Amino acid sequence: MSDEAEKLRAVVEKFLQERLQGKVEKLAEDDPKRQELNEQFRFESWVADAARRVAQIQLVTHSLKATHPDAKGSSLYRPPGELNAGGLVGTSSLGESFNADVVGNAAALDVYKFLRLTFAGKSLLDRVLERDESLIAALSNDRTQAEEWVEAFAGITSPGSSESSHTKAKQVYFLVGDDPGADDGYHLLSPIYATSLAHEVFQRINRDRFGERQKEARQARREKKPFDHGFYEYPELAVQKLGGTKPQNISQLNSERGGNNYLLASLPPQWQSRDVKPPLNKDSVFPLFGYRAETKRLLRQLVEFLAADPAKNLQTRNTRDELIDDLCGELLQFAAELRTLPSGWSASVECRLPEAEQLWLDPGRAELDELFRQQWMKGDWPGTIRHRFANWLNHALAGTLPVGDPEHKHWSDQLKRDGDWMKGLSDDKRWMAAFDELEMELEA
Repeated sequence: MSDEAEKLRAVVEKFLQERLQGKVEKLAEDDPKRQELNEQFRFESWVADAARRVAQIQLVTHSLKATHPDAKGSSLYRPPGELNAGGLVGTSSLGESFNADVVGNAAALDVYKFLRLTFAGKSLLDRVLERDESLIAALSNDRTQAEEWVEAFAGITSPGSSESSHTKAKQVYFLVGDDPGADDGYHLLSPIYATSLAHEVFQRINRDRFGERQKEARQARREKKPFDHGFYEYPELAVQKLGGTKPQNISQLNSERGGNNYLLASLPPQWQSRDVKPPLNKDSVFPLFGYRAETKRLLRQLVEFLAADPAKNLQTRNTRDELIDDLCGELLQFAAELRTLPSGWSASVECRLPEAEQLWLDPGRAELDELFRQQWMKGDWPGTIRHRFANWLNHALAGTLPVGDPEHKHWSDQLKRDGDWMKGLSDDKRWMAAFDELEMELEA
């Protein structure tokens, strides 16, 4: 036996000893099952049994059971190197370091763990598929027996029998002829869930959403600081649960994800064109702000997040503050739309808005109304707006969550620190000062 074969055998023996130890440590010293387990985990006994049980599982890149748990057709193993990319993102895009999945009898998954053992940068499965001489020598002194085992293990990538579909699999008639009315002008396609690709997408999205760089980017955004790298957002991301309470019945990778599979939004853009109308005969604009679709969506996210009673830690505070930042941004967008109205609209006798909201939303009126400009220049109205925003948010949350003065102060302070809010106030002050200078020049 070569030196490499001896080291391979040692890797397998260590694996078997660890599994044996995990079982016998729960047994009494005189328990007769100890002897039975010792025999079961003897090297050649276990490998022979594993070679028999490997037929109960299959290595796949495309799983049928993700389509329907009762589908009985074939799943497929098609590594990226065997596929034609065709200019599209797919399993072929994964490269060599992809995660293969396993379907079949969950009780035989220890065989897959055995095949995933690595030595010198190569897994036992890779060596099995290459019919590696060192592995053959490591498995048994009887070469014929070792080769039979290797062939059995190599069958993990095969569907076992001829490939077949099933009545509960997805099937699509794809037109390949010129006449849609001709029955023989179609190919019947059976799309199979690309489980290896789905797992890579799941891992990448989680890294993009919860990785350290993403946390640093959000922190920089909250603190209004520059950040050297961009970050990723996945709007309208949905989660599809496969397998219910038993995700392992779908596949091994599905079980590792807890049955969660991400669905990216695939929607056409929705163009919403609306005329901006002055908020006349209204006692405040904040109820109107609350009716906006984006405001409702952000409020719903905030309520769902806080109602789930998340852990009281930095990540929870960061997530909460990010949602409040988005609400502040939507509020400023709402205000920007109303500021496009002709200057002086708030002077109408039908305008019942509080003075602070008039000063905020109709700054151009200062050109027409000296008293209005004086009130604007006093500069105490921004605090009133922040107060009214915090009141509105507390009221919106009060039906579901316990909120009070501490939360009110936090919402108000967060709007006060918002970069766009501060920039808007600064721009307005510069414009107002320039207007005053021009007026004095004209009067001189």
